[in-house]
Amino acid sequence: MDANRRPLPGMLSNRIAAVALLGFSLLYGVAGNAIEYSFSSDPLGPRVFPILLAAILALLSLIYLFAPGHAEEWPEGAVLMRCIALPALVLIAALLFEPLGFAASMFIMTTGVARIFGASWKASLIGGLVQAALWYVVFGYLLEVYLPAGELFIASRRG
Repeated sequence: MDANRRPLPGMLSNRIAAVALLGFSLLYGVAGNAIEYSFSSDPLGPRVFPILLAAILALLSLIYLFAPGHAEEWPEGAVLMRCIALPALVLIAALLFEPLGFAASMFIMTTGVARIFGASWKASLIGGLVQAALWYVVFGYLLEVYLPAGELFIASRRG
């Protein structure tokens, strides 16, 4: 092996992703174990599903960690920025979910995703508005999932 060669980036990428997923599975398992429930609920209780998901993710992370890797080229420039911006945008939308509510955070995320993939501002805003409304109807009315209206909007109605 040439002394100037660095370790294969693909192998390092696999290891970083596997360790991150393993850490997430452990945190998710701890959070699932902390769920409190009454004895009158389902015999298994609500803890089982998140703990089962955490165990499956941990197992798959360990397989991924020790699987053989191969060389991969990391993206550069604009592609790398899009790869960073997309999960950052999802994280921002998740953090804004309770303060702004489902519809506003979904609008921000879908508009941002459209911009990341090259849509014009007009198309992004229209698409974000349509998708936020569509998903609000699907989750709020068809699936009857509780969706927060947003603490900022509720506080402004009280004041």
